[in-house]
Amino acid sequence: MNPKVMNVEPLNDFKLRIIFVNGDAKIFDVSPYLDKGIFAELKDRNYFKQVKVVAGAIQWPHEQDFSNDTLYIRGQTL
Repeated sequence: MNPKVMNVEPLNDFKLRIIFVNGDAKIFDVSPYLDKGIFAELKDRNYFKQVKVVAGAIQWPHEQDFSNDTLYIRGQTL
């Protein structure tokens, strides 16, 4: 089981800085998902910046989300 998300910070170029409860920090690139279904709304930079931590994962207001497992496995270690 992968650690839960403690903090998320939106960056430029549709990337997120993720801090996990175990202290690991990773960069997650959302851009490969922007043309896929519900994630298209994330192309709006103002909306993209509304990301927040919810139940150890991340989520936007209209419930687009990524699990802590996806973020941890596919994120690039800083």
